[in-house]
Amino acid sequence: MTWYNLLRGLHIIAVIAWMAGMLYLPRLFAYHTETAPPGTEFDAHFKVWEAKLLRIIINPAMTVAFILGLSLIYLDGSRRLGWGFLETPWMLTKLAGVVFLLSWHGYLARARKQIAAGLRPRSAKFWRMTNELPFLAAIVMVLAVTTKLGS
Repeated sequence: MTWYNLLRGLHIIAVIAWMAGMLYLPRLFAYHTETAPPGTEFDAHFKVWEAKLLRIIINPAMTVAFILGLSLIYLDGSRRLGWGFLETPWMLTKLAGVVFLLSWHGYLARARKQIAAGLRPRSAKFWRMTNELPFLAAIVMVLAVTTKLGS
């Protein structure tokens, strides 16, 4: 059980890092879009900040969270709960949230490439409005898991 708790704690830490990056990147996009015209020195700074945030924090944190999450699923299925837990409403809710977060991550990575190329695919208002989507998904996921929704 000690290993399980360690894996769970590390998973939570990785998710926090992943979420922090995905909450911050759209905010950088908003500032970049409204204050740094393509080709300016400030534009170049934003490109570096956004690329580093994605490459150094968001991508590794997502990878670690995903690997640890799969490890926890394996341990729960094979030793603790049996594989039927994958069909419970709380776990299906969590997995749907994971799919959303992975999709949003991909969307942000594509947007970063477009912005780095001098395009502005979305307005600063869009980035501010969507900034909190990962947090809203996290609320649903955490409440589903902690209350064992539908069990």
